[in-house]
Amino acid sequence: MIKTDYNPDVLTCLANLSNDEVFTPPTVVNQMLDLLPQEIWSDSSITFLDPFTKTGVFLREIAKRLIKGLENEFPDQQDRINHIFKNQIFGIAITELTSLLARRSVYCTKDATSKYSIVEGFKNEQGNIIFNKVEHVWEGNKCKFCGASKEVYERDNELETHAYEFIHTNQPEKIFNMRFDVIIGNPPYQLSDGGGTGSSAIALYNKFVQQAIKLQPRYLSMIIPARWYSGGKGLDEFRNEMLSDKRISHLVDYFDSTECFPGVDISGGICYFLWEKDYLGECNVVNIRHGIKNELKRSLLEKGLDTFIRFNESVSIVQKVNELNEDKITKIISSRKPFGLTSSIKPSANYKKDYVKIFSYPNDGYISREKVLNNTKWIDEYKVYIAKAYGERGNLPYNVIGKPFIGERNTCCSETYLVIGPVANEKRANNIISYINTKFFRFLVLLKKNTQNAAKNVYGIVPMQDWEESWDDEKLYKKYNLNSNEINLIEKTIKSQ
Repeated sequence: MIKTDYNPDVLTCLANLSNDEVFTPPTVVNQMLDLLPQEIWSDSSITFLDPFTKTGVFLREIAKRLIKGLENEFPDQQDRINHIFKNQIFGIAITELTSLLARRSVYCTKDATSKYSIVEGFKNEQGNIIFNKVEHVWEGNKCKFCGASKEVYERDNELETHAYEFIHTNQPEKIFNMRFDVIIGNPPYQLSDGGGTGSSAIALYNKFVQQAIKLQPRYLSMIIPARWYSGGKGLDEFRNEMLSDKRISHLVDYFDSTECFPGVDISGGICYFLWEKDYLGECNVVNIRHGIKNELKRSLLEKGLDTFIRFNESVSIVQKVNELNEDKITKIISSRKPFGLTSSIKPSANYKKDYVKIFSYPNDGYISREKVLNNTKWIDEYKVYIAKAYGERGNLPYNVIGKPFIGERNTCCSETYLVIGPVANEKRANNIISYINTKFFRFLVLLKKNTQNAAKNVYGIVPMQDWEESWDDEKLYKKYNLNSNEINLIEKTIKSQ
Protein backbone atom coordinates (compact mmCIF):
# COMPACT_ATOMS: atom_id res chain seq x y z
CA MET A 1 0.00 0.00 0.00
CA ILE A 2 1.39 3.41 -1.01
CA LYS A 3 1.24 6.13 1.63
CA THR A 4 -0.07 9.44 0.30
CA ASP A 5 0.15 11.57 3.46
CA TYR A 6 3.86 12.41 3.13
CA ASN A 7 4.54 15.86 1.72
CA PRO A 8 8.32 16.38 1.65
CA ASP A 9 9.90 19.80 1.98
CA VAL A 10 11.64 20.38 -1.34
CA LEU A 11 14.45 22.28 0.40
CA THR A 12 15.48 19.08 2.20
CA CYS A 13 15.94 17.34 -1.15
CA LEU A 14 18.32 19.75 -2.91
CA ALA A 15 21.91 18.72 -3.62
CA ASN A 16 24.56 21.10 -2.31
CA LEU A 17 26.38 23.38 -4.71
CA SER A 18 29.73 22.38 -3.17
CA ASN A 19 31.38 22.07 0.22
CA ASP A 20 31.95 25.82 0.00
CA GLU A 21 28.27 26.73 -0.44
CA VAL A 22 26.22 24.30 1.60
CA PHE A 23 22.43 24.34 1.66
CA THR A 24 21.02 24.42 5.20
CA PRO A 25 18.34 21.85 6.10
CA PRO A 26 15.09 23.43 7.39
CA THR A 27 15.41 21.51 10.67
CA VAL A 28 18.78 23.18 11.36
CA VAL A 29 17.43 26.60 10.37
CA ASN A 30 14.66 26.22 12.94
CA GLN A 31 17.13 25.15 15.62
CA MET A 32 19.01 28.39 14.97
CA LEU A 33 15.79 30.44 15.04
CA ASP A 34 14.85 28.81 18.34
CA LEU A 35 17.85 30.56 19.94
CA LEU A 36 16.29 33.98 19.28
CA PRO A 37 13.94 35.50 21.89
CA GLN A 38 10.46 34.22 21.12
CA GLU A 39 8.83 37.65 21.58
CA ILE A 40 10.37 38.91 18.32
CA TRP A 41 7.92 36.80 16.31
CA SER A 42 5.07 39.04 17.45
CA ASP A 43 6.94 42.30 16.82
CA SER A 44 6.03 43.89 13.47
CA SER A 45 8.98 46.31 13.62
CA ILE A 46 11.77 43.69 13.73
CA THR A 47 13.82 43.43 10.53
CA PHE A 48 15.72 40.36 9.31
CA LEU A 49 18.56 39.99 6.80
CA ASP A 50 20.09 36.88 5.25
CA PRO A 51 23.12 38.45 3.52
CA PHE A 52 24.06 35.28 1.58
CA THR A 53 20.82 33.52 0.81
CA LYS A 54 20.88 30.41 -1.34
CA THR A 55 17.58 28.53 -1.12
CA GLY A 56 15.72 31.20 0.84
CA VAL A 57 15.13 28.70 3.63
CA PHE A 58 16.05 31.13 6.44
CA LEU A 59 13.71 33.81 5.09
CA ARG A 60 10.94 31.29 4.50
CA GLU A 61 11.11 29.88 8.04
CA ILE A 62 11.27 33.40 9.52
CA ALA A 63 8.18 34.33 7.52
CA LYS A 64 6.29 31.30 8.84
CA ARG A 65 6.91 32.38 12.41
CA LEU A 66 5.97 36.00 11.79
CA ILE A 67 2.79 35.03 9.95
CA LYS A 68 1.67 33.17 13.05
CA GLY A 69 3.01 35.68 15.57
CA LEU A 70 1.39 38.76 13.98
CA GLU A 71 -2.13 37.35 13.64
CA ASN A 72 -3.54 39.68 16.28
CA GLU A 73 -1.96 42.82 14.85
CA PHE A 74 -2.89 41.97 11.24
CA PRO A 75 -6.08 39.88 11.29
CA ASP A 76 -6.29 39.93 7.48
CA GLN A 77 -3.84 37.34 6.20
CA GLN A 78 -2.97 39.17 2.98
CA ASP A 79 -2.28 42.42 4.84
CA ARG A 80 -0.08 40.45 7.24
CA ILE A 81 1.85 38.77 4.41
CA ASN A 82 2.33 42.05 2.58
CA HIS A 83 3.69 43.76 5.69
CA ILE A 84 6.07 40.93 6.60
CA PHE A 85 7.56 40.35 3.17
CA LYS A 86 7.84 44.03 2.21
CA ASN A 87 8.97 45.52 5.53
CA GLN A 88 10.63 42.84 7.64
CA ILE A 89 12.39 40.22 5.50
CA PHE A 90 15.40 40.92 3.25
CA GLY A 91 18.01 38.82 1.49
CA ILE A 92 21.15 39.16 -0.60
CA ALA A 93 21.66 36.20 -2.92
CA ILE A 94 25.14 34.84 -3.58
CA THR A 95 24.52 34.13 -7.29
CA GLU A 96 21.85 34.92 -9.86
CA LEU A 97 20.76 31.27 -9.75
CA THR A 98 20.26 31.29 -5.98
CA SER A 99 18.38 34.59 -6.19
CA LEU A 100 15.82 32.89 -8.44
CA LEU A 101 15.68 29.86 -6.16
CA ALA A 102 15.28 31.98 -3.03
CA ARG A 103 12.49 34.09 -4.55
CA ARG A 104 10.71 30.95 -5.67
CA SER A 105 10.93 29.58 -2.11
CA VAL A 106 9.87 32.80 -0.39
CA TYR A 107 7.49 34.53 -2.81
CA CYS A 108 6.37 31.35 -4.64
CA THR A 109 7.63 32.85 -7.88
CA LYS A 110 11.00 34.01 -9.20
CA ASP A 111 9.40 37.36 -10.17
CA ALA A 112 8.18 39.21 -7.07
CA THR A 113 5.81 41.33 -9.21
CA SER A 114 4.22 38.30 -10.89
CA LYS A 115 0.51 37.59 -10.49
CA TYR A 116 1.63 34.32 -8.89
CA SER A 117 3.54 36.07 -6.10
CA ILE A 118 1.99 35.73 -2.65
CA VAL A 119 3.02 39.35 -1.95
CA GLU A 120 1.16 42.38 -3.31
CA GLY A 121 2.78 45.69 -4.12
CA PHE A 122 6.44 45.00 -5.02
CA LYS A 123 7.67 47.48 -7.63
CA ASN A 124 10.47 45.34 -9.05
CA GLU A 125 10.90 41.65 -9.86
CA GLN A 126 13.60 41.13 -7.21
CA GLY A 127 11.42 42.24 -4.33
CA ASN A 128 13.55 42.26 -1.19
CA ILE A 129 15.75 39.35 -2.34
CA ILE A 130 18.38 41.01 -4.47
CA PHE A 131 21.39 39.99 -6.49
CA ASN A 132 23.82 42.56 -7.85
CA LYS A 133 26.83 41.21 -9.68
CA VAL A 134 29.92 42.91 -8.28
CA GLU A 135 33.56 42.57 -9.18
CA HIS A 136 36.68 41.93 -7.15
CA VAL A 137 38.82 44.97 -6.46
CA TRP A 138 42.39 44.04 -7.28
CA GLU A 139 45.35 45.31 -5.32
CA GLY A 140 48.30 43.62 -6.93
CA ASN A 141 47.38 39.97 -7.42
CA LYS A 142 44.73 39.80 -4.67
CA CYS A 143 41.25 41.21 -4.07
CA LYS A 144 41.47 43.78 -1.30
CA PHE A 145 38.16 42.64 0.18
CA CYS A 146 38.29 38.84 0.13
CA GLY A 147 41.87 37.92 -0.85
CA ALA A 148 40.84 36.08 -4.03
CA SER A 149 43.61 35.38 -6.51
CA LYS A 150 43.50 37.63 -9.57
CA GLU A 151 44.91 34.79 -11.66
CA VAL A 152 42.02 32.49 -10.68
CA TYR A 153 39.05 34.88 -10.38
CA GLU A 154 39.60 37.56 -13.05
CA ARG A 155 37.10 36.04 -15.44
CA ASP A 156 34.89 36.61 -18.45
CA ASN A 157 31.74 38.58 -17.60
CA GLU A 158 29.56 35.55 -18.28
CA LEU A 159 31.27 33.48 -15.58
CA GLU A 160 30.60 33.55 -11.84
CA THR A 161 33.16 35.73 -10.04
CA HIS A 162 32.34 34.67 -6.45
CA ALA A 163 32.67 38.33 -5.45
CA TYR A 164 29.97 38.39 -2.78
CA GLU A 165 28.31 41.77 -2.42
CA PHE A 166 28.03 41.79 1.38
CA ILE A 167 31.80 41.62 1.92
CA HIS A 168 32.90 43.57 -1.17
CA THR A 169 32.04 46.96 0.25
CA ASN A 170 33.14 49.20 3.08
CA GLN A 171 29.52 50.30 3.61
CA PRO A 172 27.28 47.22 3.73
CA GLU A 173 24.55 49.31 5.36
CA LYS A 174 24.14 51.09 2.00
CA ILE A 175 22.98 47.93 0.22
CA PHE A 176 19.43 48.37 1.55
CA ASN A 177 19.97 51.79 3.18
CA MET A 178 18.70 50.49 6.50
CA ARG A 179 19.74 48.77 9.72
CA PHE A 180 18.72 45.25 10.69
CA ASP A 181 17.73 43.80 14.03
CA VAL A 182 18.59 40.21 13.10
CA ILE A 183 21.27 39.00 10.67
CA ILE A 184 21.19 35.26 10.13
CA GLY A 185 22.30 32.67 7.59
CA ASN A 186 24.90 30.28 6.22
CA PRO A 187 27.75 32.10 4.43
CA PRO A 188 30.05 30.76 1.71
CA TYR A 189 32.92 29.01 3.46
CA GLN A 190 36.01 29.40 1.28
CA LEU A 191 37.58 30.19 -2.07
CA SER A 192 40.29 28.24 -3.81
CA ASP A 193 43.52 30.20 -3.77
CA GLY A 194 44.84 28.38 -6.80
CA GLY A 195 47.03 26.12 -4.67
CA GLY A 196 44.55 23.66 -3.26
CA THR A 197 41.29 23.27 -1.38
CA GLY A 198 40.19 22.56 2.14
CA SER A 199 42.52 24.01 4.76
CA SER A 200 44.78 25.44 2.01
CA ALA A 201 41.97 27.55 0.53
CA ILE A 202 41.06 31.09 1.58
CA ALA A 203 38.54 31.13 4.42
CA LEU A 204 35.61 33.46 3.70
CA TYR A 205 33.08 32.79 6.47
CA ASN A 206 35.08 34.82 8.99
CA LYS A 207 34.81 37.90 6.75
CA PHE A 208 31.02 37.61 6.67
CA VAL A 209 30.86 37.34 10.47
CA GLN A 210 33.13 40.34 10.95
CA GLN A 211 31.19 42.42 8.41
CA ALA A 212 27.89 41.56 10.07
CA ILE A 213 29.19 42.52 13.54
CA LYS A 214 30.20 45.92 12.14
CA LEU A 215 26.50 46.51 11.36
CA GLN A 216 25.71 46.07 15.07
CA PRO A 217 22.45 44.14 14.76
CA ARG A 218 20.62 43.19 17.94
CA TYR A 219 21.17 39.52 17.11
CA LEU A 220 23.57 37.70 14.79
CA SER A 221 23.52 33.98 14.07
CA MET A 222 25.58 32.10 11.49
CA ILE A 223 26.44 28.49 10.81
CA ILE A 224 30.11 28.10 9.88
CA PRO A 225 32.97 25.56 9.82
CA ALA A 226 34.38 24.88 13.29
CA ARG A 227 38.02 24.91 12.25
CA TRP A 228 38.30 28.52 13.41
CA TYR A 229 38.64 27.07 16.94
CA SER A 230 42.29 26.31 16.21
CA GLY A 231 43.00 29.33 14.01
CA GLY A 232 45.33 28.75 11.10
CA LYS A 233 45.49 30.28 7.66
CA GLY A 234 43.85 33.71 7.88
CA LEU A 235 41.86 32.72 10.98
CA ASP A 236 44.08 33.59 13.96
CA GLU A 237 42.75 37.11 14.36
CA PHE A 238 39.17 35.91 13.90
CA ARG A 239 39.63 33.17 16.50
CA ASN A 240 40.98 35.66 19.03
CA GLU A 241 38.09 38.05 18.40
CA MET A 242 35.47 35.33 18.76
CA LEU A 243 36.91 33.70 21.87
CA SER A 244 37.21 37.02 23.70
CA ASP A 245 33.74 38.27 22.65
CA LYS A 246 31.42 38.02 25.66
CA ARG A 247 28.42 38.81 23.46
CA ILE A 248 28.34 35.24 22.10
CA SER A 249 25.59 33.73 24.24
CA HIS A 250 25.22 30.34 22.51
CA LEU A 251 27.55 28.04 20.57
CA VAL A 252 26.28 24.73 19.17
CA ASP A 253 29.10 22.46 18.00
CA TYR A 254 28.93 19.38 15.76
CA PHE A 255 32.18 17.43 15.84
CA ASP A 256 30.98 15.49 12.77
CA SER A 257 29.46 17.81 10.15
CA THR A 258 27.34 15.01 8.68
CA GLU A 259 25.20 15.07 11.83
CA CYS A 260 24.21 18.61 10.86
CA PHE A 261 24.48 18.48 7.06
CA PRO A 262 23.72 14.89 5.98
CA GLY A 263 26.22 13.73 3.38
CA VAL A 264 28.46 16.80 3.67
CA ASP A 265 31.87 16.09 5.21
CA ILE A 266 33.46 19.32 6.42
CA SER A 267 36.85 18.83 8.01
CA GLY A 268 36.82 19.94 11.63
CA GLY A 269 33.04 19.86 11.96
CA ILE A 270 30.46 22.62 11.94
CA CYS A 271 29.00 25.06 14.45
CA TYR A 272 26.45 27.81 14.78
CA PHE A 273 26.31 30.64 17.30
CA LEU A 274 24.15 33.45 18.59
CA TRP A 275 25.75 36.86 19.14
CA GLU A 276 23.71 39.40 21.13
CA LYS A 277 24.62 43.08 21.11
CA ASP A 278 23.32 43.69 24.63
CA TYR A 279 24.64 40.48 26.23
CA LEU A 280 27.82 40.18 28.28
CA GLY A 281 28.56 36.90 29.99
CA GLU A 282 29.42 33.25 29.66
CA CYS A 283 28.43 31.16 26.66
CA ASN A 284 26.01 28.24 26.63
CA VAL A 285 28.15 25.66 24.79
CA VAL A 286 26.33 22.63 23.35
CA ASN A 287 28.37 19.68 22.04
CA ILE A 288 26.60 17.21 19.76
CA ARG A 289 28.45 13.96 19.06
CA HIS A 290 26.88 10.75 17.78
CA GLY A 291 23.44 12.07 18.65
CA ILE A 292 24.37 12.80 22.27
CA LYS A 293 24.02 16.39 23.49
CA ASN A 294 26.18 17.85 26.25
CA GLU A 295 25.48 21.38 27.47
CA LEU A 296 27.51 23.64 29.74
CA LYS A 297 27.54 27.39 30.41
CA ARG A 298 31.16 28.47 30.42
CA SER A 299 33.74 30.88 29.08
CA LEU A 300 34.89 30.30 25.51
CA LEU A 301 38.42 30.92 26.72
CA GLU A 302 39.51 29.12 29.87
CA LYS A 303 41.82 31.02 32.20
CA GLY A 304 45.47 30.68 31.18
CA LEU A 305 44.68 29.21 27.74
CA ASP A 306 44.75 30.72 24.28
CA THR A 307 42.51 28.12 22.65
CA PHE A 308 38.91 26.91 22.83
CA ILE A 309 38.38 23.61 24.66
CA ARG A 310 35.91 21.95 22.36
CA PHE A 311 34.33 19.24 24.53
CA ASN A 312 32.54 20.40 27.67
CA GLU A 313 33.39 17.20 29.55
CA SER A 314 37.10 17.77 28.98
CA VAL A 315 37.35 21.23 30.58
CA SER A 316 38.02 19.77 34.03
CA ILE A 317 40.79 17.55 32.61
CA VAL A 318 42.57 20.52 31.07
CA GLN A 319 42.22 22.48 34.28
CA LYS A 320 43.84 19.65 36.29
CA VAL A 321 46.69 19.38 33.79
CA ASN A 322 47.36 23.11 33.98
CA GLU A 323 47.35 23.17 37.79
CA LEU A 324 50.87 21.67 37.76
CA ASN A 325 52.23 24.56 35.65
CA GLU A 326 54.45 22.28 33.57
CA ASP A 327 56.09 23.24 30.29
CA LYS A 328 54.27 22.10 27.19
CA ILE A 329 55.68 19.50 24.85
CA THR A 330 55.66 22.07 22.04
CA LYS A 331 58.95 23.19 23.59
CA ILE A 332 60.65 20.20 21.91
CA ILE A 333 58.47 19.83 18.78
CA SER A 334 59.77 21.26 15.54
CA SER A 335 57.95 23.53 13.18
CA ARG A 336 57.08 22.52 9.63
CA LYS A 337 60.03 21.37 7.47
CA PRO A 338 62.35 20.61 10.41
CA PHE A 339 65.33 20.05 8.10
CA GLY A 340 64.24 22.57 5.47
CA LEU A 341 63.25 19.79 3.06
CA THR A 342 59.93 19.63 1.18
CA SER A 343 58.06 16.41 0.41
CA SER A 344 58.89 16.83 -3.27
CA ILE A 345 62.48 15.76 -2.61
CA LYS A 346 63.46 12.61 -4.51
CA PRO A 347 65.79 10.48 -2.39
CA SER A 348 68.11 7.86 -3.78
CA ALA A 349 67.34 4.19 -3.08
CA ASN A 350 71.07 3.49 -2.56
CA TYR A 351 73.36 4.59 0.24
CA LYS A 352 76.57 6.42 -0.64
CA LYS A 353 79.36 7.88 1.42
CA ASP A 354 78.32 11.10 3.19
CA TYR A 355 74.63 10.28 2.61
CA VAL A 356 72.02 10.29 5.37
CA LYS A 357 68.78 8.38 5.53
CA ILE A 358 65.67 10.49 4.91
CA PHE A 359 62.13 9.62 5.92
CA SER A 360 59.68 11.06 3.43
CA TYR A 361 56.41 10.32 1.69
CA PRO A 362 55.93 8.49 -0.63
CA ASN A 363 59.46 7.05 -0.51
CA ASP A 364 62.19 6.89 2.11
CA GLY A 365 65.78 6.78 0.90
CA TYR A 366 69.09 8.59 1.10
CA ILE A 367 70.28 12.09 0.31
CA SER A 368 73.56 13.92 0.48
CA ARG A 369 74.16 15.48 3.87
CA GLU A 370 74.87 18.75 2.06
CA LYS A 371 71.20 18.95 0.98
CA VAL A 372 70.02 19.32 4.58
CA LEU A 373 69.25 23.02 5.04
CA ASN A 374 68.21 23.39 8.69
CA ASN A 375 69.05 21.85 12.07
CA THR A 376 71.99 19.89 10.73
CA LYS A 377 73.10 19.05 14.30
CA TRP A 378 69.94 16.98 14.74
CA ILE A 379 71.09 14.51 12.09
CA ASP A 380 73.53 12.85 14.48
CA GLU A 381 71.22 12.80 17.50
CA TYR A 382 68.31 10.63 18.57
CA LYS A 383 64.86 12.06 18.00
CA VAL A 384 61.27 10.98 17.36
CA TYR A 385 59.43 11.43 14.08
CA ILE A 386 55.65 11.83 13.76
CA ALA A 387 53.49 12.60 10.72
CA LYS A 388 52.52 16.24 10.25
CA ALA A 389 49.07 15.23 8.97
CA TYR A 390 46.69 12.48 9.94
CA GLY A 391 43.19 12.26 8.44
CA GLU A 392 40.53 10.36 10.32
CA ARG A 393 36.78 9.97 9.96
CA GLY A 394 34.18 7.60 11.32
CA ASN A 395 32.92 6.57 14.70
CA LEU A 396 34.60 6.57 18.08
CA PRO A 397 37.22 5.76 19.20
CA TYR A 398 39.94 7.76 17.39
CA ASN A 399 43.67 7.42 16.83
CA VAL A 400 44.00 11.23 16.41
CA ILE A 401 47.65 11.19 15.22
CA GLY A 402 49.96 8.84 13.36
CA LYS A 403 52.34 6.38 14.96
CA PRO A 404 55.64 7.87 16.14
CA PHE A 405 58.94 6.17 15.47
CA ILE A 406 62.56 6.64 16.50
CA GLY A 407 64.80 8.77 14.38
CA GLU A 408 68.18 7.19 14.80
CA ARG A 409 71.48 8.94 14.28
CA ASN A 410 72.40 9.79 10.70
CA THR A 411 68.77 10.40 9.72
CA CYS A 412 66.59 13.35 8.75
CA CYS A 413 63.10 13.82 7.33
CA SER A 414 61.13 15.89 4.84
CA GLU A 415 58.16 18.08 5.74
CA THR A 416 56.06 14.89 5.90
CA TYR A 417 57.12 14.62 9.54
CA LEU A 418 57.78 16.73 12.60
CA VAL A 419 60.72 16.14 14.91
CA ILE A 420 60.29 15.69 18.66
CA GLY A 421 63.58 16.18 20.45
CA PRO A 422 66.41 15.72 19.90
CA VAL A 423 67.30 13.73 23.02
CA ALA A 424 70.50 12.37 24.48
CA ASN A 425 69.93 8.66 23.92
CA GLU A 426 67.66 5.97 22.56
CA LYS A 427 66.08 5.30 25.95
CA ARG A 428 64.70 8.82 26.15
CA ALA A 429 63.38 8.58 22.59
CA ASN A 430 61.55 5.37 23.50
CA ASN A 431 60.09 7.04 26.59
CA ILE A 432 58.76 9.88 24.45
CA ILE A 433 57.10 7.30 22.22
CA SER A 434 55.56 5.57 25.23
CA TYR A 435 54.00 8.92 26.19
CA ILE A 436 52.71 9.67 22.69
CA ASN A 437 51.09 6.25 22.53
CA THR A 438 49.00 6.88 25.65
CA LYS A 439 45.33 7.71 25.31
CA PHE A 440 45.91 10.66 27.65
CA PHE A 441 48.40 12.26 25.25
CA ARG A 442 46.29 11.77 22.15
CA PHE A 443 43.13 12.98 23.90
CA LEU A 444 44.78 16.31 24.70
CA VAL A 445 45.90 16.59 21.07
CA LEU A 446 42.33 15.92 19.89
CA LEU A 447 41.12 18.97 21.82
CA LYS A 448 43.10 21.25 19.48
CA LYS A 449 43.21 19.16 16.30
CA ASN A 450 40.20 20.27 14.24
CA THR A 451 41.47 19.21 10.80
CA GLN A 452 43.79 16.53 9.44
CA ASN A 453 46.69 18.92 9.92
CA ALA A 454 48.80 17.91 12.94
CA ALA A 455 51.27 20.76 13.04
CA LYS A 456 53.12 21.88 16.16
CA ASN A 457 50.25 23.97 17.54
CA VAL A 458 47.88 20.98 18.03
CA TYR A 459 50.18 19.79 20.85
CA GLY A 460 49.77 23.05 22.76
CA ILE A 461 47.84 21.57 25.70
CA VAL A 462 50.09 18.52 26.19
CA PRO A 463 52.47 18.81 29.18
CA MET A 464 56.14 17.77 29.19
CA GLN A 465 57.24 14.72 31.18
CA ASP A 466 60.46 13.30 32.58
CA TRP A 467 62.03 11.33 29.72
CA GLU A 468 64.06 9.20 32.09
CA GLU A 469 60.96 7.12 32.73
CA SER A 470 58.42 5.31 30.60
CA TRP A 471 54.78 6.44 30.62
CA ASP A 472 51.41 4.73 30.52
CA ASP A 473 47.83 5.87 31.08
CA GLU A 474 47.53 4.51 34.59
CA LYS A 475 50.53 6.53 35.73
CA LEU A 476 49.23 9.68 33.99
CA TYR A 477 45.68 9.36 35.33
CA LYS A 478 47.14 9.13 38.84
CA LYS A 479 49.58 12.00 38.33
CA TYR A 480 46.83 14.39 37.20
CA ASN A 481 44.26 13.08 39.72
CA LEU A 482 41.62 12.25 37.11
CA ASN A 483 38.33 10.88 38.40
CA SER A 484 36.41 7.94 36.95
CA ASN A 485 34.23 10.10 34.69
CA GLU A 486 37.25 11.85 33.22
CA ILE A 487 39.07 8.56 32.70
CA ASN A 488 36.01 7.00 31.06
CA LEU A 489 35.77 9.95 28.67
CA ILE A 490 39.35 9.45 27.53
CA GLU A 491 39.02 5.67 27.35
CA LYS A 492 35.90 5.72 25.17
CA THR A 493 37.22 8.49 22.90
CA ILE A 494 40.72 7.22 22.06
CA LYS A 495 41.84 3.94 20.53
CA SER A 496 44.54 1.77 22.08
CA GLN A 497 47.82 1.85 20.18
